[in-house]
Amino acid sequence: MVCAASMKCSNRHIGLYDTLAALIFLYVCNCCLNKLDGCSIHLFILSVASGQVLSFRLSDIGEGIMEVTVKEWYVKEGDRVSQFDSICEVQSDKASVTITSRYDGIIRKLYYDVDAIAHVGSPLVDIETDKALEGAPEEDVVETPAISHEQSHQEIEGQKTQATPAVRRLAMENNIKLSEVVGTGKDGRILKEDIISFLAKQTGAILPYEVQKTPSPTEDTPPKEKTPIMAPPAIPRPVFTWKDRTEPLNGFQKAMVKTMTAALKIPHFGYCDEVDLTQLVQLRSELKDLAESRGVKLSYMPFFIKAASLGLLQFPILNASVDEGCQNITFKASHNIGLAMDTPQGLLVPNVKSVQALSVFDIAVELNRLQALGSAGQLGTADLTGGTFTLSNIGSIGGTYAKPVILPPEVAIGALGKIQVLPRFNSCDKVMKAYIMNVSWSADHRIIDGATMSRFSNLWRSYLENPASMVLDLQ
Repeated sequence: MVCAASMKCSNRHIGLYDTLAALIFLYVCNCCLNKLDGCSIHLFILSVASGQVLSFRLSDIGEGIMEVTVKEWYVKEGDRVSQFDSICEVQSDKASVTITSRYDGIIRKLYYDVDAIAHVGSPLVDIETDKALEGAPEEDVVETPAISHEQSHQEIEGQKTQATPAVRRLAMENNIKLSEVVGTGKDGRILKEDIISFLAKQTGAILPYEVQKTPSPTEDTPPKEKTPIMAPPAIPRPVFTWKDRTEPLNGFQKAMVKTMTAALKIPHFGYCDEVDLTQLVQLRSELKDLAESRGVKLSYMPFFIKAASLGLLQFPILNASVDEGCQNITFKASHNIGLAMDTPQGLLVPNVKSVQALSVFDIAVELNRLQALGSAGQLGTADLTGGTFTLSNIGSIGGTYAKPVILPPEVAIGALGKIQVLPRFNSCDKVMKAYIMNVSWSADHRIIDGATMSRFSNLWRSYLENPASMVLDLQ
């Protein structure tokens, strides 16, 4: 009779595996003591280090933000997550940020409810991290088949998604779980185009032509069905409770309080004018179908933004900022022109980066992206920070003139009114139909005088009234 118990006990933690090991060991010893015939047991216990539970803390997300509001959880206790998977969305007074996991593991605890305030450095979740089984069995394990190290490694690798850091960042900024995206690259690798296509499906945005897949000639294209004409949805009547209620300000409302309070310290200089857009209206009508064939919606805004950038090249002080004591002026090299946007979260001002290096079509593509993200409430910090000059398109809602408020640390802002068809005299003193838009400018009068603002406005207006003139100054 042979009775042997072989156990590896290194790096073991007190827990379920230790309890089972102890029971089996006692059972084997009992067999030996009672001298049971035929008791030949070769026991090998795998050393399994149970996953370590780590507190995943809210890191510093920059911009001096010390607290955020938890707006949505993408996981619940017991869910398995991988690295770069989205955990939650938090909202600061500047932007919404998607927090992603640093570890592979299982969510064990959520520290905050939705709409609760979380402070930088405090725990968000507890994650029980995965740890591969250590060692491979030299002999069969009694009763319970063991999982080999190679097999577990393959399973873990199978759960990871192949994507470059740039693609992962794009997915993170747009609140997309990589596990939900089908990769079209080699070995299932997720490409930038896959993220953009996934985002377009979620938001209903139109993809640029180079991203859209062209159907092969062999594919049978089914005939398009006529879409039935639907009556416009009835606007639901508001329900009045006739009771007062008090609600805390959300993150974006707090941001507006800070920004407008800081703006009160700036002496605003106002300047208004009207612009004849008749030629621009004709030019856009000629380019609109061409842009749509490339998958891009072309509005008037890309022309307004590009004309502003060309004007800023001549008047760089309007693309500058001043320090808190108004002792130094910083002239910005890039024209990061913001567009005030009405979103479900409130007024947001994302900006188009480096407009001076973009074409009108490039600007249109970027605006399509920002508008899709704004409608979905997924604008990230990168899109909402770094602006140097702002345009507010109040005319998209209504109104002609406004008194725009400067967004510190910027020094100028423009508000664009609605386009109206009005009678105007032409060069032959004949009345003609003209497309007129009013514009209202505000500038920081501490460093910008009225003459500078007026000259800039005249140059900007000349580009729009004669769009062909922009070609001469395009780089």
